[in-house]
Amino acid sequence: MNTTNFINDSKQFQCILFILFLSGWLVSCNEHFTPKKKSYFRIEFPAERKFVSYNNPTCPFLFEYADFGRIQKDSSDQQELQQHPCWFNIIYPEYKAKIYLSYTAINTENTLDKLIKDSYKLTFKHTVKADYIDETLIKGKHPKVSGILYDVGGNAASAVQFYITDSSRHFLRGSLYFYAAPNTDSIAPVVNYFREDVKHIIESLQWK
Repeated sequence: MNTTNFINDSKQFQCILFILFLSGWLVSCNEHFTPKKKSYFRIEFPAERKFVSYNNPTCPFLFEYADFGRIQKDSSDQQELQQHPCWFNIIYPEYKAKIYLSYTAINTENTLDKLIKDSYKLTFKHTVKADYIDETLIKGKHPKVSGILYDVGGNAASAVQFYITDSSRHFLRGSLYFYAAPNTDSIAPVVNYFREDVKHIIESLQWK
């Protein structure tokens, strides 16, 4: 084989490869990559709402909650449990949701004004990520049960919060949380569903 022809053929082959590579690179640069939209998980709720009663002798209140919820202690610390025996969660593992409840007795140290202000501060900590916060006056079906329900819009950690009181002895605060990262579009159906459960807790609550 002629050495000169072999060298020329090799150079032509290298040139062709370079042109093909350059052409492919230019085409890929001109193409616009459009990522696929994230799909949201399908939510299936129970066909019928059923409720069970929460009536712990330690706590000065009782109420009804959805039967697929499970009561969970708020802490594993025994000292903290003794100090706050009526702080607990209602968890719904299937929906990655929980309703946190904390009861405080009104007294000279924890006045009604202080407890309301503390609840207000905790709610408005979410204003950084919230699109809006709506306040609604709420009243239970039983005597001396009233308070405020907060709807927190946007990608806030807690979409629904509330407090209820008899204005003299009892103060109960609640918050609806989700284990998953908040996304207002994906969790909106779940928020709407559990908001009704929160309302049922409030409406069914009785002071002892």
